Amino acid sequence: MSLPPVIAEPDTVALSGRPLLILDADEVLFMFVDGFMNFLESRGYYLDLTSYRLHGNVKTRIDDSVVANPEVTRLLDVFRADLDSLAAVEDAQDVLDSLSDQMDIVVLSNVSASQAEPRLRNLAAAGFPYPLIANSGPKGPAVKTLAGRGGKPAFFVDDIPPHLMSVAEEAPDVFRIHFIGDDRLKPLLPASEQAHLRADNWREIEDFVRAKLAEAL
Repeated sequence: MSLPPVIAEPDTVALSGRPLLILDADEVLFMFVDGFMNFLESRGYYLDLTSYRLHGNVKTRIDDSVVANPEVTRLLDVFRADLDSLAAVEDAQDVLDSLSDQMDIVVLSNVSASQAEPRLRNLAAAGFPYPLIANSGPKGPAVKTLAGRGGKPAFFVDDIPPHLMSVAEEAPDVFRIHFIGDDRLKPLLPASEQAHLRADNWREIEDFVRAKLAEAL
């Protein structure tokens, strides 16, 4: 299987000068929480979807007790060491295949160096042959660098409002799209005030991007 490259820094990724689409991975391209829930079930735990967080919401099947944060962190580390089994969000592949004819596409994901290779395997297996930038912390600085090097317009898609806020502060000219791919999670998180669009599905993202591309002609 041919893998797209891991890019350590956003100033080294190859860009063609076409409009730029920067994508988060979890809950944008992949059903991360769904995969984690399956992982927990196989180990006698479950995720109680009462808020948009993992710590504090993992419970034991045997008595519904809350699993302590350090143990949740350990479970996440084990799960994230094998990220090549996550299912793709509905319509993501079809939409990106279509948009890739007109745009450069980059995946900007907060993963460690050890998690990057299984993430790449997952991207390749799901039909996302796009460069991966392994980021840590707020995403605004990386998006600013990418947008400064890429063509316009530029777009950023993420499920986490603080990342959208970071991009609004660092790269205000980038169009920001708030999207959560798992319908079960959408009611748990209000729409980001810093987003130009709160999308319900990938077709809405496609319509928004194509409209902005047409305006730029």
